[in-house]
Amino acid sequence: MLLASVASGAEYFVYTGTYTRGASKGIYLFRFQTNTGKLAPAGLAAETPSPSFLALHPNRRFLYAVNEGGTGAVSAFAVDPKSGKLTFLNKVSSQGDGPCHLALDHTGKWLAVANYGSGHMAVLPVGSDGKLGEQAVAVERHEGSGANRARQQGPHAHQVVFSPDNRFLLLADLGLDKIFVYRFNAETGKITANDPPSASVAPGAGVRHIAFHPNGKVVYAIDELGSTITAFLYDAAQGALTEIQTVSTLPEGFTGTSSTAEITVNAAGSVLYGSNRGHDSIAMFAIDPVKFTLTPKGHAPTLGRTPRHFSLDPSGGFLLAENQDSNSIAVFRVHPATGDLTPLAPAVVDTPVPVCVVFLEPTDLRP
Repeated sequence: MLLASVASGAEYFVYTGTYTRGASKGIYLFRFQTNTGKLAPAGLAAETPSPSFLALHPNRRFLYAVNEGGTGAVSAFAVDPKSGKLTFLNKVSSQGDGPCHLALDHTGKWLAVANYGSGHMAVLPVGSDGKLGEQAVAVERHEGSGANRARQQGPHAHQVVFSPDNRFLLLADLGLDKIFVYRFNAETGKITANDPPSASVAPGAGVRHIAFHPNGKVVYAIDELGSTITAFLYDAAQGALTEIQTVSTLPEGFTGTSSTAEITVNAAGSVLYGSNRGHDSIAMFAIDPVKFTLTPKGHAPTLGRTPRHFSLDPSGGFLLAENQDSNSIAVFRVHPATGDLTPLAPAVVDTPVPVCVVFLEPTDLRP
């Protein structure tokens, strides 16, 4: 979550999710300075298998992780506000195989999880003590396949996102080239198919992740297989998506192999970022302030291999890119006017198989 303002020199905890292969054992902790961009390792926060995506509870007292390897699961942890260390609370089934993304609704009472392997999406209850309920209140799986026979042989739920007003739950399905929209009941956690129930990207594009513009009126989708970004106008009253543009994330003339991963819009709503795995870069786009269409404005190499995820820090002054296959996190300074990225010196911090980061201010632990 991007914050409107951050005190000069604020320090944050940074939690890094990983794949637990090689030297990695779970979730790692760092300390991050917003005045300098310094990212300092602070050890293992919690040992847990393949926590490939993380999410903080709205009250910032609890952290949740998918456990992607083996039988799909979601783990809950309590945050120590002084040390940043995590205490394991419980683990429950993700109601599918290969969970790869999770999100909490704005009340903090419900957690949605996307299972890439089996295509299932589930909604789980969250207790006041931070523990996850074992009985899902909703489980959905769509049928079908896509144009890419190697990657789209069936549904592949890849991301779950609650709308800014908490009335809808959006699901990006890479296997079906669709963004499904559900009406969401924050009292019961129940979901019902919206009308219209979905929006599509180009056949074979493989929608992976989405990001809302800060105005809540536009949704940008990054398409993994097509290396494209598709922009949609979003009707907040009806939960309907209308495509307005599709652009490539790769430079003109690029002939190598690449796929996309993460997408983010800055807090000002003026710049969009997307990561390329293969080209190993962050693609940057200027957002038109009236039409909300995208204009390419260059690429920043991530100084490593396979940037599966990246995130702007809460101040908006820095971007951290997690290079999965070179075991490193690269730190970039963000230009306050243009949004252009400049690597710090030194820019790379060694980390085993990093694939996700989230920020938490030590004092930002609200009741």
